[in-house]
Amino acid sequence: MADLAGETMNGGGGGGGEIKVGVGGKTRVGEEGGVGVGAKIRVGEEGRVGVGGKTRVVDLRSDTLTYPSLGMKTAMMEAILGDDVLGEDPTVNALQERVARLLGKESAAFLPSGTMCNLIAVLLHCDRRGGEVLVGDNCHIYRWEQGGIAQFGGVHSKSLKTHPDGTFSLTELRQAVRADNIHFPRPSLVCVENTHNMEGGKVLPLSWLDELSVTCRELGLPLHMDGARLLNASVSLGVSPERIVRDFDSVTICLSKGLGAPVGSVLVSSAAFIERAKRLRKGLGGGMRQSGVLAAAGLYALQHIYPRLSEDHKHVQIIAKAVNECVGGAVTCDPSGAHTNILMLTCDPARITPAQFCTRMEKVGEGEEAALGERVSCRLISINDTTVRLVTYKDISLDDVEALVKKLVYVIKGIA
Repeated sequence: MADLAGETMNGGGGGGGEIKVGVGGKTRVGEEGGVGVGAKIRVGEEGRVGVGGKTRVVDLRSDTLTYPSLGMKTAMMEAILGDDVLGEDPTVNALQERVARLLGKESAAFLPSGTMCNLIAVLLHCDRRGGEVLVGDNCHIYRWEQGGIAQFGGVHSKSLKTHPDGTFSLTELRQAVRADNIHFPRPSLVCVENTHNMEGGKVLPLSWLDELSVTCRELGLPLHMDGARLLNASVSLGVSPERIVRDFDSVTICLSKGLGAPVGSVLVSSAAFIERAKRLRKGLGGGMRQSGVLAAAGLYALQHIYPRLSEDHKHVQIIAKAVNECVGGAVTCDPSGAHTNILMLTCDPARITPAQFCTRMEKVGEGEEAALGERVSCRLISINDTTVRLVTYKDISLDDVEALVKKLVYVIKGIA
C-alpha cells in the first residue's frame, strides 16, 4: 500500500468524499471516514468497496456501522449551537421537542448512548436502594449493558424467560413480583425491548403490550421500554411510535443504529422525570456542551432516514427468501420471523459452526470470483453456538444485497 500513498483512485459508486486505507490493507468504508494513513479511495456516499476496488465488502455485523451522509454532515456543520448543560443549545432543544412529540410524551433528554438512557431510566424508577427490575433474560439491559444497573445503582434484576417473539409470560411476571417481605428486594420496574435484538429484530405485538400495561397497573409497577429500534417497529406495524409506547412511563430511542446518526440516544418521559434525568446525566458524565452538532444529525435522521427504514426490512426479506430456498439444511432461517432489519441464520454445527460460517463468508475462496462474477467479502457476526446475525441499514444498497445473496447461496450449497 505504501506506493499508493497520496493517490486518489476510483473505488466505485457515484461521487462522494474520500476514505483512507490504513496500514495492512484495512479499509474504512464511508464518506470521509478514513483511518490510519495511506492511499485514498474515492467512493460513493454510501459505497462499499475493498482495497483497490477489487473486492466488494458487505458489512452486515450491525446497523451501528452506518456513516453520516453528506447531507447529515452538512446539517451538523451548520447547526446553531449553545451550551446544552445550561439548556441553551437550540438544536438540542429542537431534537428533544421533536422526539417527545413523536412519542407522545411531555419531555425528552438527549444523551450520548442508549446504555446511558436505560441506566438513567432504571435508576430513577428504582430510586431507593434494594429495588428490583423485572426483565426478559435475553434483553439488552440484562445481557449487554455490563450489569450497570447493579454496578452504579444497586438495583437487582430478576429475569423472566424470553419467548421467541420477544415477549415473556405475564403469568410468570405476576409470580415473579415478590411479596412485601424484609428478605426480598422491592419490585420497582418492568422493562421490555422493542424491537428485540437477540430474538432477531422481533416487533412486540401491540396486544401483548396492552395486556402488559394492564398487568403492571394492577401490580403498581411502572414500565420502561428500551426502544433502541422503536422506529423500525413502528414502520413494521404501520402504526405511530406514540401508539406503541402509549402506556410506558419512559422510553429510549437510539439515533446511531438504523437512523444513521454517529452518536446519541434520546430518553423520553414526563417533564418531572426528564428534569431528574438531566441531573443524573450530569452526574454520570453525560452532560455535553455544544452538543447541537450531534443533535443536528438526529434531526436530519428523523426527517430523511426514518422514512426509508422499510427498505432495510425489504432487504432482509430478500436475503431470508434466498436462504430459505437453499436445500440441504446446513444454514437455514425463518423469513416470517424476520420482522425488521435483523435476520438470524441457524447453522447445523455438525456441518458448519457459526464461527466457521462467518469466516467462510468473509473469505473469497478459490474459483469464487469466476463463479460469482466479482469478489465479495461479507461480514456477519456469530451470536452463539448455532446462530449467525446479520443486520441491514441505509449504507447497504440493493446491489450489495444481491451480491450477498449470490455469495450466501454459493457458500451454503458448497457445505458438505
